[in-house]
Amino acid sequence: MKDALGAPQSLLVLGGTSAIGLATARRMIARRTRTVHLAGRPSPALDASAASLRALGAEVRTVAFDALDPGSHEERLGAVFAAGDVDVVLLAFGVPGDQARDESDPVAAARVAGTNYTGAVSAGLVCAGALQAQGHGSLVVLSSTAAERARRADFIYGSSKAGLDVFAQGLGDALYGTGVHVMVVRPGFVRSRATAGRPEEPFATTPEEVAASIERGLRRRSETVWVPGALRMVTAAVRHVPRPLYRRLPV
Repeated sequence: MKDALGAPQSLLVLGGTSAIGLATARRMIARRTRTVHLAGRPSPALDASAASLRALGAEVRTVAFDALDPGSHEERLGAVFAAGDVDVVLLAFGVPGDQARDESDPVAAARVAGTNYTGAVSAGLVCAGALQAQGHGSLVVLSSTAAERARRADFIYGSSKAGLDVFAQGLGDALYGTGVHVMVVRPGFVRSRATAGRPEEPFATTPEEVAASIERGLRRRSETVWVPGALRMVTAAVRHVPRPLYRRLPV
């Protein structure tokens, strides 16, 4: 439950080594969140992420979680909620894939879709049901501006995020009035390990800036958050560019 000043006391991060997930956890710990669950594949990186948050004074638990194993989600994530209420769930896992490789490797392309969409649908529904059962909480779903319109440069990744984005919007509508809040976050290009070596795009942001926007959105109980905010108007304009012209744009 939130404390007397409205600060969330517990956080579950799906994608326990995610740069955005960890930046959000650090920010929330600084504002009185005391319990953090990091869900991800067991690894030295997950252990190191947990240790870094414990050093900030939080109680941190790791949860073995694999997006590509939906059959295990109810048991693994259900155990987190069985241990106590969770105020905020941040669905932050995902893989960018490699567009050039994935176009010629259907199995690799399916892995991107399975992680970013199918795995997220399964985990999202498990967490949404648990939040509804406890009667309160927020589910934050990390989407992307790539979900707004197919781009030649990353349409496999973008299509998986588009599916996730629509799913999260529909889930938010389904849960409206239950006490559970669903917020979709659409960052642009994020400077992080996952994008290292890739050409930086306009309106680039950082994990810390996304985390600040997530925190602000939670306070306002926003349904959709763009990072940076200017991308809301940019993508609205791009969405209406005629397709023959859009094909010629360097996107």
